[in-house]
Amino acid sequence: MTLPDGIGVDVSRETSDALTRYVGLLEKWNKAINLVSKGTVADIWTRHIADSAQLFRMLPAQASSWVDLGSGGGLPGLVLAILSRDLERELNFVLVESDQRKATFLRQVAMELALPVKVYACRVENLPVELRVDVVSARALAPLTDLCTMASPLLAPDGICIFPKGETAGQEIEAAMQHWHFDLERFPSITSANSEILKLSKIRHV
Repeated sequence: MTLPDGIGVDVSRETSDALTRYVGLLEKWNKAINLVSKGTVADIWTRHIADSAQLFRMLPAQASSWVDLGSGGGLPGLVLAILSRDLERELNFVLVESDQRKATFLRQVAMELALPVKVYACRVENLPVELRVDVVSARALAPLTDLCTMASPLLAPDGICIFPKGETAGQEIEAAMQHWHFDLERFPSITSANSEILKLSKIRHV
C-alpha cells in the first residue's frame, strides 16, 4: 500500500504497482518538461497522487464518463483512471491539455498502463467533439468563475464538477455566484489543511 491512510480509497497491490509506474514516468518526464513543480517531487505521493485520489470518493454511483480539464501531468485524470480500473468502475476518461508535450506524456502513460483514456491536445473551447459527461474535474487550472464557463457545456443534465481549491476558495465562490447559479458542497481536503474540494451541480447562468 503506497497511498497514505484516510483518503477514502483502498487499492490492490496491482494498482499500487501501476501508480508506482506512473510516478516513475512522471519523475522521468518532469526532468525535461514541467509536469509538476520540482519542489513537490520529493513529496509526490501526498502532494499529487493522494491529493488526486481523494476525489474518487465523490464519484456518483451511476457515472460512466469523466473529463479532466488542463490535465497537465495527469493529475487527477490519470490517477483516477488507474483507480477506476482497480475498483471495477467502467469509466471512460477524456483528458484535455493544450500543451502538446504534456499531451504526449499523457498518451504515453495511457498506452503503457492500458488505461481507458482519450487525450485531446487543445484548449477546452476548441474541443473537436461534443461531450455530455457525468463528471468534470480541474486541478489548479483557473478561478471558479472560469471553470464554470468551461465545464457547463460539457456536462450531462445530472453531471457534477469536482474542483480542488486552496485558501482562496471562499472568494472564488463569491465571485462565481455573481455569474452562475449552482448547488454546492464543500469538503475538507484530506491531504492539506488549507485546501478543500468543491462539488458543484446544476450549474446555470445567473
